[in-house]
Amino acid sequence: MTSREPLVAILGPTAVGKTQLSLRLASRLEGEIISADSRLLYRGMDIGTAKPTPEQRSLLPHHLIDVTEPDQPWSLATFRTAALEAIEAVQARGRLPFLVGGTGQYVRGTLEGWSPPPIPKDDSLRRELEAFAAANGQAALHARLVEIDPETGARIDSRNVRRVVRALEIFELTQRRPSEIRARTQPPFRSLKIVLSLPRPELYSRIDQRVEAMLAAGLVEEVRGLLARGYSPELPAMSAIGYKQIVSHLHGRATLEQAMGEIRRASRRLVRHQSNWFRSDDPTNHVYEARPGVEDELVEVIQRWLREEIVE
Repeated sequence: MTSREPLVAILGPTAVGKTQLSLRLASRLEGEIISADSRLLYRGMDIGTAKPTPEQRSLLPHHLIDVTEPDQPWSLATFRTAALEAIEAVQARGRLPFLVGGTGQYVRGTLEGWSPPPIPKDDSLRRELEAFAAANGQAALHARLVEIDPETGARIDSRNVRRVVRALEIFELTQRRPSEIRARTQPPFRSLKIVLSLPRPELYSRIDQRVEAMLAAGLVEEVRGLLARGYSPELPAMSAIGYKQIVSHLHGRATLEQAMGEIRRASRRLVRHQSNWFRSDDPTNHVYEARPGVEDELVEVIQRWLREEIVE
């Protein structure tokens, strides 16, 4: 018997149905939800992030949603500290924490006890790397990372220039690969990782429906409002799928139809990237298709795991 308290993680790609299913599971199993989505942190970014509605959030406690402003970016270290505090508080109340989300770095950093290296920033080096990406392309910058650290290169999307720059910065400042210097400590809980899946064509259809629903719900007006409040389009938060493309539309660089098409394409790319974080061949991932009836099956699975009949 382990002395560590339990935590259930509900993971998977965008639009697979994590929000609704986690709500039902947490309601049936006396749980509370801790968001592991990097965009749900920000106040005022509701429609484009598919944030749980106020009605959904009123059903049971949610954590790490609407905790900061769009111009206050969070690092993995900041998120992990806040997540561990929330997890401990939920467990202290005798309830079951559900870590729910699709931001792979946040999820694995929390579940696997990553301790990001405390390497200072070098603004001059960052500008040099960003200039290289601007001149030679994002793929060329990413290739530099893959050459020196294939493991980290595989984890970071080549289009995420900010993270590629940070990884290269760490290497240049320490002459060690980022994958080598990330310390790991055993997390103070035992976890069950449930990964939801759907066939790609069905998932892409859901994405298309979600994009249309976001437009109807006022996505353009939401982005216009953020810009009117002074939030720069260059902020990391504003690079989120949906926001970046609508900014291009509002600035006259794309028609609304073109922007919506790019949101769909970017969402599909995100799904493919997320599959690298939540791999079906990882023996620690318990993969289930998000089909009708899976809720009852998962309640039984979680209950068996809580009785320690199922290994992590």
